[in-house]
Amino acid sequence: MENAKAVSTPLTTHFKLSAKQSSSNEIEKTDMQRVSYASVVGSLMYVMVCTRPDIAHVVGTVSKFLSNPGREHSDWCFNLTVQIVEKSSEQ
Repeated sequence: MENAKAVSTPLTTHFKLSAKQSSSNEIEKTDMQRVSYASVVGSLMYVMVCTRPDIAHVVGTVSKFLSNPGREHSDWCFNLTVQIVEKSSEQ
């Protein structure tokens, strides 16, 4: 444990995802059908299982909204993906 590196987790404490942010009308639902939210969450799960166990809590949080994601959920998944790519390119 003495040689272990500290890492930050991608989910900040002030950031909250909730069902209130889900698509609430037909226009939003139609718009979100064009976003492959389930595919992105699935890719994040693959990354979590294979290489990044530190994102497990975040992936669990975003996967709660698979049935009715909103724009904020989608944006957050995109930002998480960008963070993962940036961190992997630093190493």
